[in-house]
Amino acid sequence: MTIKVLGTGCAKCRKLEEHAKEAVKTLGLDISVEKIEDVKSIMSYGVMMTPALVVDEVVKTVGKVPSVKDIVKILQP
Repeated sequence: MTIKVLGTGCAKCRKLEEHAKEAVKTLGLDISVEKIEDVKSIMSYGVMMTPALVVDEVVKTVGKVPSVKDIVKILQP
C-alpha cells in the first residue's frame, strides 16, 4: 500500500499528513506516508485543490482534512 499527501505545505496539508501518519500507526501498518509538494506532480493526479489524500495511486479525498477515524476507514480493506 502507498499513501501520499498532496499539498504545498499549508497548515491543512501538514494536518492531513499528521492524520494519515496517525491512522497508519492506529492500524499497525508498516508503511510510510509520502508528502508530495511539487505542483506539477500534484496536478498529474487531477487535483486542483489541496490537501489531497492518495492511496495506491487513487485520489481518496480532495480539499479537506478528514479525521484520523475517517482515514482509518479509507485504509481498511
